[in-house]
Amino acid sequence: MRLLAGSLIFAAAATVAFAQQPPAVPPVAPPAAPSAADPLHTDAPYAFIMDGDTGVPLYSKQGYEPMIPASMSKLMLYYMVFERLKSNRLTMEDQFTVSEHAWRTGGAGTDGSTMFLPLNSKVSVGDLLKGAIIVSGNDACIVLAEGIWGSEEAFARAATTRAAELGMTASTFANATGLDNPRHRMSAHDIALLSFRLIKDFPEFYPMFREPEFTFNKTRQYNRNPLLRELEGSDGVKTGHLGVSGFGLVGSAVRDGERRIIVLNGLASETARKTEAPRVMRSAFLDFDTVQFVHKGAQVGVADVWMGEEKSVPLIATEAYQAGLHADAVKGITGNLIYKSPLMAPIKEGDIVAELVLTAPGTAEKRIKVAAGKSVNELGLIGKAMMGLGGGD
Repeated sequence: MRLLAGSLIFAAAATVAFAQQPPAVPPVAPPAAPSAADPLHTDAPYAFIMDGDTGVPLYSKQGYEPMIPASMSKLMLYYMVFERLKSNRLTMEDQFTVSEHAWRTGGAGTDGSTMFLPLNSKVSVGDLLKGAIIVSGNDACIVLAEGIWGSEEAFARAATTRAAELGMTASTFANATGLDNPRHRMSAHDIALLSFRLIKDFPEFYPMFREPEFTFNKTRQYNRNPLLRELEGSDGVKTGHLGVSGFGLVGSAVRDGERRIIVLNGLASETARKTEAPRVMRSAFLDFDTVQFVHKGAQVGVADVWMGEEKSVPLIATEAYQAGLHADAVKGITGNLIYKSPLMAPIKEGDIVAELVLTAPGTAEKRIKVAAGKSVNELGLIGKAMMGLGGGD
């Protein structure tokens, strides 16, 4: 996070101007900032960058639009299985049977990712999770869904409900695998948010995502995530690919104690994914940061007071605001205090007396209510008389 001097946090080169409107002019919102040129320059149709420590979005390219998530949607299954493990409703030693549906839909005879589970065999939850996470086995995902929820359809209904509870507003599920279905959609933001929650909520299980390989039933397979091999500090999370969706990836990495999460989808080839994912992750660390514009309770200005026992009153922000910005956008931060000056006494501490309008290139305008930082009593009759005679200075 970028921290700078003062109650507003901004780059050293930036100028934040607090301008009050003259009394005769009513408060008017400034025009919306023009769209900034895309600073990431990625060929991926869908892209998203999140601060992995705070969950603050840093960059979005169609990031809130529903898309075909392919195997990246398996993260929802992992999350819900982890919830049951953590609450002791499930153990790693529990075993589930490989059904014909799991075998035919996700097994060795398919062209998708598979754990090569034998039909009617019993497999532990621990092995199924590793097969689902490390090698993206469709059969393992179906067996987990059927073993816990009874069917893929029941899992999909539960997943859609749980996703909404987690704030994933563009996610609906139709299966446990990510295989193409018109009712199976997620946004890049939702995938990043889910990854953020996985890392924060289940630190005891998250190390599985960085394991480089998994051997089951004498079959050795490797983790498909290219970031684990191409970029130091990477520790997850998931790849995805379908003919209708292109190549995608949600990745997480830690550098100098900070974490970033990236999502890409719709890339043209596996080679493009292998090249673009490390480049975007490096940019996520070097070019994007969380900027704290203002802290709750910070003094953001001073207003003149008319007919009060005090001549001025401090102005206090009623909420904090932070946002993700590209480094080049920081110098374009502006802040304007809008109120009718002078304020008329009496004023009670906490009264909303102004509005702080914050803007930065590439972000939506933010308006924050500003309160009086102290009470100012109205002048008595003698004081008012002196003011009328010009003796109030």
